[in-house]
Amino acid sequence: MNERSSGDDAVGAGAVPSEFYDALPVHAGFEDLADGAAYRPVPDDWFVGTADIVGSTELIAAGRYKVVNTVGAAVISAQINAAGGRRFPFVFGGDGAGFGFGADRLDGARDALARVIGWARREFDIEMRGAIVPVGAIRAAGYELAVARYAPSPGVDYAMFSGGGMVWAEGEMKRGHYRVDAAPEGDYPDLNGLSCRWTPLRSRHGKILSLLAIPRADAPAAAVAEAMRRIIALTVGLERGGHPVPVTGPGFEWPPLGLELEARARRGGGSLMLHKLRLLAETLFALFLFRTGRGVGGFDPGHYVETTSANADFRKFDDGLKMTIDCDAETRDRLEAMLAEAAAKNLLDYGLFEQDEAIMTCIVPSVTSDDHVHFVDGAAGGYTTAALAIKGRD
Repeated sequence: MNERSSGDDAVGAGAVPSEFYDALPVHAGFEDLADGAAYRPVPDDWFVGTADIVGSTELIAAGRYKVVNTVGAAVISAQINAAGGRRFPFVFGGDGAGFGFGADRLDGARDALARVIGWARREFDIEMRGAIVPVGAIRAAGYELAVARYAPSPGVDYAMFSGGGMVWAEGEMKRGHYRVDAAPEGDYPDLNGLSCRWTPLRSRHGKILSLLAIPRADAPAAAVAEAMRRIIALTVGLERGGHPVPVTGPGFEWPPLGLELEARARRGGGSLMLHKLRLLAETLFALFLFRTGRGVGGFDPGHYVETTSANADFRKFDDGLKMTIDCDAETRDRLEAMLAEAAAKNLLDYGLFEQDEAIMTCIVPSVTSDDHVHFVDGAAGGYTTAALAIKGRD
């Protein structure tokens, strides 16, 4: 198994140790994560937070996909800032997010989630629901919650979840259980570092393919793992495994398309216009650095964009396989045939959705360190629309 010991080299500058999560081995081979042996059970006294956007499909159809992704990523950004440097597992789902944490963080995690729910309603007229579910309740319902760590680059690692527990927790949230209500008016989340500056990523090889492969509850684990490995192996023939972000990084234009979104995330109760003006000046200076290649204050623009590409989470395991890949038509057809075969064997359900572009939403604690994270989704529906295909076969 391709793994290395965990440590400060892939978890972020200044991070505070978390006994359970930090002790997990960090896997450098994505295919390792298809095997259940790579995962460790989350402690019984932990909790899972989950959130999603009500009516996200309609919002995407109305062209608000960038807003949907930003609000989903804000859940994680607020938790990172509330954690005060402590590491914890999280996963981005396009129109929402999930995360795990110990009992000592319960009040802070609940408060941060409540603030994001209120902020989404005030800033964007978006209804977000959230819940915090005890891991003990997940196991009492007959599901498992296990986590692994995957490092796409030396600078960052992402959590991968298995066992069906995260999906069960999301279902409980949608049924109104374990609900977290919006924070009072005036309680803003700390979204420092949340960024939406990159231009959309056009497919270079055909289409951006959003792919979901979700194991069936009664399917043999070994057979499911083998099917997942075959799917991943088929993408190896694509350029960089289908990575939608070029090695040289995404594009940057001025003013950035996500300028207002970032201003709404950062302003708290302050003036939106003032924050937009500040960001215009900040991003104009960034454009100058990217165009000239000049560094300043420890910031190397060439290194930064290359690290951005390397750190992007274009594939993950979140109670199933999720990928956003730049894919040619032939490989797409072969993938669908392989998925259909696995579904016919009652191993998994799947969903596919094609679009011309991918988008990235980012959390950048510091431009001078390599621990910035970048969430990738399809630009015209992505994981949310691919999930509708799965629901359609139920």
